[in-house]
Amino acid sequence: MSQSLIEEKLKSTEIYEGRILNLKIDDIKLPNDKKAKREIIEHAGGVAIVPYMKDTKEVIMVRQFRNPMEKVLLEIPAGMLEIKEEPKMAARRELEEETGYKTGDLKRIGSFYTSPGFCDEKIHLYLAQNLSKYEQNTDTDEFIEIVKLSIDELKEKLYTSEMMDAKTIIGIQYLLNFLDE
Repeated sequence: MSQSLIEEKLKSTEIYEGRILNLKIDDIKLPNDKKAKREIIEHAGGVAIVPYMKDTKEVIMVRQFRNPMEKVLLEIPAGMLEIKEEPKMAARRELEEETGYKTGDLKRIGSFYTSPGFCDEKIHLYLAQNLSKYEQNTDTDEFIEIVKLSIDELKEKLYTSEMMDAKTIIGIQYLLNFLDE
């Protein structure tokens, strides 16, 4: 790693502490010795799950209203990590809560940062197969519509205004590549 890229944190000031995120401002020294500020959102991280039903060749998706965008989006099931929760356990929990399905086969795909320019949120992505119907148990402030889409329907909706969520696009692209192998 090139030392000419490293920024040195001089001071960190907490601006806001909330339920799902914290905001701080870091004073930093740049590699050229000049000073700058960085606005940083701290987030506990989350999980996202691609629930693939092999027998019907369908993916279980969720539709929900997203307030920042003021619209309903089509997404893969996902949620936040609870304090000290292992990502795999969170993935199982979120899959059951949001879709009402359990999985006998949960495979870790990988992890990614959502917006590393200003946020430390990391999402852990999983593929769920061998699904069995259970009981949907969403949070009290969560209103979700379950949608099952075929692979062809997913391909049609990918990159449309209904499916603009990055974790969903990454997860669906993974699934399409996985099925082509």
